[in-house]
Amino acid sequence: MQEVFINRLAKYLPYEPVGNEEMESVLGMVDEKPSKVRKLILRNNGIKTRYYAFREGAKSFSNAALTALAIKNMFGNEQELEKLELLACGTTSPDQTLPSHASMVHGELGIPPLALFSFSGACNTGMQSLKHAYLSILSADVNNAVATGSERMSKYMTADKFKAELDRAKEIEENGYIAFEKDFLRWMLSDGAGAAFLENKPNPEGLSLRIEWIDMTSFAGQLETCMYSGAVKDGSELIGYNELNTSEWLTQSVFSMKQDTRLLSEHIVPRGVDFLEKVMAKRNFNPKNVNWFLPHLSSEFFRQKIHEELKARNIEIPMEAWYTNLARLGNVGSASPYFMLEELMNEGKLEKGQTVFLMVPESARFSYTYALLTVV
Repeated sequence: MQEVFINRLAKYLPYEPVGNEEMESVLGMVDEKPSKVRKLILRNNGIKTRYYAFREGAKSFSNAALTALAIKNMFGNEQELEKLELLACGTTSPDQTLPSHASMVHGELGIPPLALFSFSGACNTGMQSLKHAYLSILSADVNNAVATGSERMSKYMTADKFKAELDRAKEIEENGYIAFEKDFLRWMLSDGAGAAFLENKPNPEGLSLRIEWIDMTSFAGQLETCMYSGAVKDGSELIGYNELNTSEWLTQSVFSMKQDTRLLSEHIVPRGVDFLEKVMAKRNFNPKNVNWFLPHLSSEFFRQKIHEELKARNIEIPMEAWYTNLARLGNVGSASPYFMLEELMNEGKLEKGQTVFLMVPESARFSYTYALLTVV
């Protein structure tokens, strides 16, 4: 078994940050009317600025392009990039269903053949990519790898995506509005890409992050779907788009991102701490000793909820160890853990011997990742 080190981290954020009052000027107003819930949701989630991959009259970045740009930001020249042995990419929002997201990123990079892996799902896909890269080096299958997490959520949320649904609501003499589970996520999600370069040896100069372990679990066998796209929900059953008439794709905004907020509030925090207790026992690990705790938060609302649940279970993670950038960068799903690590490493916040503990929950059907890194 080889040791595995994260030796470089980079991100790519498109255009200038978008403030809360500018959001509807970019995404558009549904039915030419301001959202009734936008201010309430923004007040709760604590996000002040975020990034969108398109602007009117300007170039629109694909998810694959964002990811390729983040990867290129890690390498000084093309020759370095051409030595890459494995590429693992995760996203919630691929540009198409086929070819895979990783294939499209490889195409954008234009580099020689290499091992390629795509992970689809939600927030944990970035960590699934990281774990696959980690295990591939750990087992000496390869000596280096790039793992990524990226999102291009904005195009799911533009006003035109909801026009047919509103027209139908008016036709049958109902008030035209977007159901809350759809409008909720319009004000939560952001665009961008993060990348990590892993090797079987640490940087000869400067700092590296040695991966101690990455543990994952899923509660999908016990809990129903909470966040979804490309489907409608009938009770607890999810009906995929290919079971629906094509007319329904538009009239029900089938491809918008939707969230069952009742399930989210009931399960996302307790199930995450359930798994943490198992990880602590398995790894003989006490999180009270970590120097940095990086929780992926979809909303600042959950910071206190997590703290309260940890305290109720006698698990101590000092608040001064918590580090997030949600308010500045927004919720960028699978890319968010990379963004937090990138800031710590590239802005000189880390010191040798420190430990970094990551928590990444995913509400799609409740899966979780915990990872421990040591600064060397």
